[in-house]
Amino acid sequence: MTNETLPINVNSEIGQLKQVILHRPGHEVENLMPETMKSLLFDDIPFLPQAQKEHDAFAAILTKNATEVLYLEKLAAEALQTSPQVKRDFLKQLLSESAFKSGDTYDQLTDYLLDMPAQAMVNQIMAGIRRGKIQTSANSLSRFVNDQTRPFLIDPMPNLYFTRDPAAAIGHGLTISSMTFQARRRESLFMQLIVKHHPRFADQPIHIWRDRDQGTRLEGGDELVLSNHVLAIGISERTSSEAIQDLAKSLFSASAYDTIIAIQIPHAHAMMHLDTVFTMVNRDQFTVYPGIFNEQRKMPIFVLHQDRGNSIKVEHFDDLAAVLKRELGLSELDLILTADGDPVAAAREQWNDGSNTLAIAPGVVVTYDRNYVSNQVLRKHGVKVWEIPSSELSRGRGGPRCMSMPIYRVDLKA
Repeated sequence: MTNETLPINVNSEIGQLKQVILHRPGHEVENLMPETMKSLLFDDIPFLPQAQKEHDAFAAILTKNATEVLYLEKLAAEALQTSPQVKRDFLKQLLSESAFKSGDTYDQLTDYLLDMPAQAMVNQIMAGIRRGKIQTSANSLSRFVNDQTRPFLIDPMPNLYFTRDPAAAIGHGLTISSMTFQARRRESLFMQLIVKHHPRFADQPIHIWRDRDQGTRLEGGDELVLSNHVLAIGISERTSSEAIQDLAKSLFSASAYDTIIAIQIPHAHAMMHLDTVFTMVNRDQFTVYPGIFNEQRKMPIFVLHQDRGNSIKVEHFDDLAAVLKRELGLSELDLILTADGDPVAAAREQWNDGSNTLAIAPGVVVTYDRNYVSNQVLRKHGVKVWEIPSSELSRGRGGPRCMSMPIYRVDLKA
């Protein structure tokens, strides 16, 4: 089987993007409340109709640039349609991870959801299920208790439009994320379902480098595929050093990947993943938020290589540019600072994902229009910039890279 016929092929951050998985924001966003924003990892509540228009504009730009857009919600429904048992097994796991393993409410939720067509079931699970949606038995205590602080039996998943995080493609395989926060842990169930049962992926040679049931934390926003043998991974609020070590063992023993550049970034909500402060836009060009450096423009960096046998060699460095040049074999490197390094504009635009660019080809990126200073800086460095409207999507603290899961990129020529 050639690379052209494989369902997953991602050997860079910048190869022409041919296939990508998105999730169009749905009613899960409308089920945010001021009382639940913090627990569901939001700072504000997006206005859904406008957020959907902005997301449609994003998808339209991708389509205009010859990218096939696949939707997570549709893929999940198609996977569920493959057999009644797949549908039942998925629902059992989903309910278990939503704290329902047995009892009257479990039975009522099961009956309620299994009666739905597959697409309606997926949409309802994503949106969340309010207490009044199901009829509990006449003698059930929950029938008489009206808990205003917890109106949902099944919590909504408003972060789903950030499809980057629940899974990530590396080479011809995937990492399926073990998510850090409870609010997002169920999200990776959808990609696990799709890979196992969707006709597009089932029975294909897809290596699962790391599955969601491994205990250590790893999220897709921290994983950057710099070349066909080098990854950069953030040690962040949401990805642990232990998970990176585990992934190195899996990749180094069964793939062409032999190097991981582990970059330690501040543990802060505005910098939750590596791709909120650092992205690749061309072979020798990267965006970087200056706030991740110390006063000497240094930062903790660890390079993992395969050592003798199956052991991993770890080296400590502090110069990002020097490490990238050495590991990628570059003679020159262009680090493009968010908002050209202006302390006020850079902080403002990083808050709205000014560094979170999605490369759709070498030197061609999609960004939020609100980050106009950073966008102009990119253009001055020769990068072609496609801007998308962003007044509502940005309220979720994620940009174009966060909102996309590439599954096929054209390999770069040497």
